[in-house]
Amino acid sequence: MSSRDFNAPRVAINRVYTKRGDSGETSLVGGQRVAKDVLRIEAYGTIDELNSFIGLARESALENSLAPLAVILLRVQHELFNAGSILATLPEDVHAQQARITPADAEQLEREIDAMNEQLPVLRSFVLPGGNRLNAELHVCRTVCRRAERICVALARQEKIDPAIVTYLNRLSDALFVWSRWASHRLGLPEILWEPNRAASRL
Repeated sequence: MSSRDFNAPRVAINRVYTKRGDSGETSLVGGQRVAKDVLRIEAYGTIDELNSFIGLARESALENSLAPLAVILLRVQHELFNAGSILATLPEDVHAQQARITPADAEQLEREIDAMNEQLPVLRSFVLPGGNRLNAELHVCRTVCRRAERICVALARQEKIDPAIVTYLNRLSDALFVWSRWASHRLGLPEILWEPNRAASRL
């Protein structure tokens, strides 16, 4: 099979339900049947959840005329699908040309973090999610990304997984934080700074 076959996958989904998962098991790419609550399934299931939230944030970016961010988020969605594909495949079943996360993907995130962070004022306090919907959505993405990273770290203690995935998720969570700040900055909206003394116990 050539790399072109993976770049343009031929998928025909004619039937949405199969009833094969009614017993609490699902199939990996190689055909192995596993319980739906094992860490491997939890890992790529959480990445799928993250992908959905990033899709929501991308739509908000487009609605706010932040096309450069929307373009990045769409690329990230493809990268996350690649990560999920690899996690859904046992190492011995991964094809040499199968799409995957590589160090280049994390390096691109680093470049984007640096470029956007240069446009931002120095942060002198922790921030709270919010101030505008896109900011809050990106923070939701960030926290789901952190959860996906933690699950992959736990999975790596039990089974072999590509370490590039953990690196990528770690870098992506940092990127999502910077993108949330960048979005607020570009929209001219203030960030919400953490004020410890505003707790009920201090009022």
